[in-house]
Amino acid sequence: MYSSEYTGRGMGRWSTDYPFADINFMIRLSELSTTDVNFDADDEPIHWVVPVTNDTIFGCPFIIASAVGSMVLSGEDADRLREYLLKGGFLWVDDFWGSWEWAQWVSQIHKVLPAGQYPIVDLPIEHALFNTLFQIWEVPQIANIGFWRRSGGRTSERGRDSAEPHFRVIFDERGRIMVAMTHNTDIQDAWEREGDDPRFFENFAPDGYSLGVNVLLYAMSH
Repeated sequence: MYSSEYTGRGMGRWSTDYPFADINFMIRLSELSTTDVNFDADDEPIHWVVPVTNDTIFGCPFIIASAVGSMVLSGEDADRLREYLLKGGFLWVDDFWGSWEWAQWVSQIHKVLPAGQYPIVDLPIEHALFNTLFQIWEVPQIANIGFWRRSGGRTSERGRDSAEPHFRVIFDERGRIMVAMTHNTDIQDAWEREGDDPRFFENFAPDGYSLGVNVLLYAMSH
């Protein structure tokens, strides 16, 4: 989605979890819901990489950005993303960890949506998004599979600084969610790495897909 990134303390880049998170999620979406998913001639789900400055973004009601803790938006990026969101678009950002990456993300999204008008708030677990199709009782903390293996099964990639996962949002003036943020968790790794390790799948894929399907269905129906 974004065209540049900070190269300091933040980890990751826009292509983190791409393309297999996209592919696997769309396959599972077609299996777990009645949503129509388009497949190409090779029986692969059709998915796009869309720069925020490209007009094709306005044909995408739902977009995901990963590893936004290293993101830097240009003025043009911010203007176009604001236009997209205020016209009805939905952005989900995922896979950024700890206080430093949170601060970096906040500094960038506030270029798009000023804090005074569009505050970031925690979404209560009682919100309808969490029972759109599957009942979600808590925000799952999912580490990337490499960290999970190396650490002996831990899930907080920044230790104490990322101990608690959060689901935060920005609403528009009518109460519609424009931006969803899963912080201190990597939901998309549950999709991307579902076939890499049966233990990882059993521990994380059910929660990762349940939350992902809920977010997409809620976004598309509101």
